[in-house]
Amino acid sequence: MIERQIITPFSILRLEEVEPQIQNLIEKAKEQTEKSYSPYSKFAVGAAVLLDNGEIFAGSNQENAAYPSGLCAERVTMFYANAQRPDNKPVAIAIAAKNADSFLTNPITPCGACRQALLETELRYGAKITVYLVGTEEIYCLKSIISLLPLAFTQGSL
Repeated sequence: MIERQIITPFSILRLEEVEPQIQNLIEKAKEQTEKSYSPYSKFAVGAAVLLDNGEIFAGSNQENAAYPSGLCAERVTMFYANAQRPDNKPVAIAIAAKNADSFLTNPITPCGACRQALLETELRYGAKITVYLVGTEEIYCLKSIISLLPLAFTQGSL
């Protein structure tokens, strides 16, 4: 038997350590939590995507009483950006969440379906997308979506 190990490198930052453009991206993601439709889970998620032209697209999670029919903030945002500006590469995404009381202290990570969809976008454009996972105490920064989904199922898997 051969054992292998998967290591996911990431940086831990404070808001004041990120450049102003990324601070703005993070703020847009946090603002989107207010636009979340999450009456069932009471868990509001906002996301914001920065494109290579400097434009930012943002979105929030949208729930449905039939749970599988809802959509996460990450996919809402990335799909909207891809549909509106298909010729502009996404370069960064920020994701923030709060429960019924307040923003989360620790950053959350995207669900598996979002990781797969975000990776497809990274592969589609052939460029890494930096990920900022936002908590009130710290921000996790990953240099690529693939860091969130090692051993990914891709076109090469077909």
